[in-house]
Amino acid sequence: MIFWTFLFPILLATFFNLAFANLFNADSFSEIKIGIIDNEEFRENTSFVTAIQAVSAEKGNTNENSLFVVTYTSKAEAAKLLAENKVEGYIHFDGGPELVVKQSGLNQTIIKSFLDDYQQLSSTITAIIKENPAALQQGLLANVFERVDYLQETPMGRGQPDAMVIPFYALIAMACLYGGFFGLKEIVALQADLSPEGARVNVAPIHKLRLFTASMFAAITVLLVEILILLAYLIFVLKINFGNQFGFIMLTSIVGTVTGVTFGAFIAAVVKTGEGLKIGIIISLTMTMCFLSGMMYDKIKYIISSRVPLLGYLNPLNLITDSFYALYFYDSYGQYYLNIGLLCAFCIFFSSVVYLVLRRRTYASL
Repeated sequence: MIFWTFLFPILLATFFNLAFANLFNADSFSEIKIGIIDNEEFRENTSFVTAIQAVSAEKGNTNENSLFVVTYTSKAEAAKLLAENKVEGYIHFDGGPELVVKQSGLNQTIIKSFLDDYQQLSSTITAIIKENPAALQQGLLANVFERVDYLQETPMGRGQPDAMVIPFYALIAMACLYGGFFGLKEIVALQADLSPEGARVNVAPIHKLRLFTASMFAAITVLLVEILILLAYLIFVLKINFGNQFGFIMLTSIVGTVTGVTFGAFIAAVVKTGEGLKIGIIISLTMTMCFLSGMMYDKIKYIISSRVPLLGYLNPLNLITDSFYALYFYDSYGQYYLNIGLLCAFCIFFSSVVYLVLRRRTYASL
């Protein structure tokens, strides 16, 4: 039980971090290798020479604005470089810039977009000078080169939406629900027909509510320590962002722990078959809830919330995941309080059913 509720989530979190660390990292960009045929028309087009030099790196000397790595060559050599995939394409001036590529792709599209942008600006400048020759002396052309962004990105909540955090939040919820193994063991230990421990405690003059409460608190204490260590590993070692709401994170961990233990106790009480089948039911239900919460496929979470929202509210594991995500993303606490309230309702329901089953269970002899 210690392995599945403690070591396994830590190992899985480590593998998640190794697999997903750079999955959505869009910061890395390699300059595109292009060729330019160095003929007389190219050298006479000083505006293009200036433009290409501003966004290019030559002989490995790069800067933050580097878009291309340019090789100045002859037409025959450029064709050879293209055939050997040493350049993505080459530019040939023959009555204007022409792009020659071997195949279509993202890099080729970037080169074409650069040329289209240059030709559009050149046409605009030519038209302005033709219409108003004095514009060149008046400095009116300076505005042509300015890039104005009329859109402003404003975050909707505390943090930016991040698909990466969903699997880790679902992992914590899975660890909480795996605490059902502790709840199952405690309930088995309280039933005389399932364990020798149960036979001993049932002959003791102690009310079953006290036995049940003590057993649940013992299981919750052990699981909560494991969950807190897992959280510390995620936050301080793997650097997973949970926001800065430490008190609410603790509350979520406690409620999730209680939910997991009472869930296992509920399965142990209502399923009348052997312990092995009860464990199998806990594992299968937990993994199904993990999938529906986005642990294996993050988009399923949004599909359910948009098409079958009731299913999300009936999934305790999804409620734990949503509680963490609400702390990380939402400005208000409305969604968080709703999730915690539903989790508490599940805890009360599971505990009530377990107590009623245990109270009604009697033995002819021990």
